[in-house]
Amino acid sequence: MKILMIWYILGQVLRLEGILILVSCIISVIYWETQGVVYLLVGLGTVGVGHLLCRNKPENTVFYLKEGCVATAICWIVMSFIGSLPFYFTGEIPSFTDALFETISGFTTTGASILSDVEVLSHTAIFWRSFTHWIGGMGVLVFVLAVIPMSGGSNINLLRAESTGPSVGKLVPKMRHTARWLYLIYIGLTIIEFLLLLLGKMPWFDAITITFGTTGTGGFGIKNDSMGSYSAYCQWVVAIFLILCGINFNMYYLLLYRKFKQAFSMEEVRNYLLIILAATGIIFLDIVRTCNGAFEALTHAIFQVASIITTAGFSTVDFDQWAQTSKFVLVLLMFIGACAGSTGGGVKVSRITIMFKNMLRELKMYIHPKSIQKIKFEGRVVEESILHSVSVYLITFVLLFTLSMFLICLEGRDLLTSFTAVAATLNNIGPGLAMVGPTQNFGFMTGFSKWVLMFDMLAGRLELFPMLILFHPRIWKDARRKHYVEKIHS
Repeated sequence: MKILMIWYILGQVLRLEGILILVSCIISVIYWETQGVVYLLVGLGTVGVGHLLCRNKPENTVFYLKEGCVATAICWIVMSFIGSLPFYFTGEIPSFTDALFETISGFTTTGASILSDVEVLSHTAIFWRSFTHWIGGMGVLVFVLAVIPMSGGSNINLLRAESTGPSVGKLVPKMRHTARWLYLIYIGLTIIEFLLLLLGKMPWFDAITITFGTTGTGGFGIKNDSMGSYSAYCQWVVAIFLILCGINFNMYYLLLYRKFKQAFSMEEVRNYLLIILAATGIIFLDIVRTCNGAFEALTHAIFQVASIITTAGFSTVDFDQWAQTSKFVLVLLMFIGACAGSTGGGVKVSRITIMFKNMLRELKMYIHPKSIQKIKFEGRVVEESILHSVSVYLITFVLLFTLSMFLICLEGRDLLTSFTAVAATLNNIGPGLAMVGPTQNFGFMTGFSKWVLMFDMLAGRLELFPMLILFHPRIWKDARRKHYVEKIHS
């Protein structure tokens, strides 16, 4: 375990986070809010600490997947801790546990909140709260990779630890260029949506904060009714961009290079859009009789489907009041999630597709035991190692979900609240049903339950294993031995 390299990466992340916290000071100046002084001090302090950690770059920058997972997990934990300090020090969220919960929910693009009244927050706090969605959506380490040169395949080990999906590949030969392309696409989608919301006469502050929550598929609303008070035009813009941000970003890269045949033949994207279409149709037929016309029903249906499958968590209506069929479809979408390589969470459409094909293969093997059955995905044969990793991921997901739900049930809450609370945090959705529904919040839970759900949010965002590996005793035993050897050589 290369401790010095992990500290160096953490330092780069903290320097970047400090600069991003300072951006919030601009909002304080515009609205003449004194809270900006706290953001200024925290931002400068974070930049200073980051500079101290990374001023001496290690000579050997090579490290592997184990170090990549540990570095990613530590960076996200420390980044969340630092990001919560402005909320806590300004007193806008007086409980540190609540401030940390809100910040982790922001960075992991979960959108679960402990706040019962969002509108009492200062503009600075609302901006930083929404900005955490945008920062965490693509991943802060992806940005760092675009800046820091590393050798020996170290870049892809960091990218694999932070990116979503069963496998991560390169868009271009160099990982730094891949990271840059990802952020260029991300920024492009952000700018386009912001401009379209302005065309819908949404106030500029609302437009930029809602855009952060959309492109990051986070879902923090800046109003107590989330998106319910905005026009149908704005709701449709947000719904469309949620769907776009839930698509594998590789598709946009292919489109930019006019590889249209490859782009439109992506099996995962096709299945993702088919699931959205089917879910929207079912919910539309289920709620149309209770709405004021077919257009309103279609707006609510497409918006909630887009919001839940992309794990954003925005809402235009209290869907907890819908019929059981619609609620079942939404809960199902919570687990399916968006595409791999997107800003969305959940299990991912690619994993669902691969496991469904694996099930069909097993059925065929029962019928034709001596036949050789291959699984194809995206036009290529799926290797057994990928099938193994997908199976292990799903087993781990079920075990962690079960354990988390058992711990939450110790509070004595009803089963639906406990089930959807864990589903909403582990899948980075935001709202659940019952006591954690779209018009409720997580503030009523005990500190113990909030810490369990905070771990779930981080584990869900980082694809489980980077967080779980921190609990393996061998990691820290190797780290102490390696650090001792590095000190002797230095």
